[in-house]
Amino acid sequence: MSRASKLTLLGTSSMAAGIVFFVHYSQQAEKTAMHAGVIRDMEQQRVKKERLADFEMQKALEEEYRKIQHVHDAVPPNAGPAGESVA
Repeated sequence: MSRASKLTLLGTSSMAAGIVFFVHYSQQAEKTAMHAGVIRDMEQQRVKKERLADFEMQKALEEEYRKIQHVHDAVPPNAGPAGESVA
């Protein structure tokens, strides 16, 4: 083999190995990013469920308190924007 053919073989082999390494690294990085997205989505769903449970608890407490206490609106229905009576 001539020197040029050896260099060509070495160059193409190095290029092929580099491409394989890059693709492997790229796939691993993509897999890690996708997994992080799944973890983030699970955390968001957990927080959403917690907030919904808190809301339901507050709603139940409000209903219970309304049964015990008589609550009136602070502003009469015929009041203006500043709470003034409109005649």
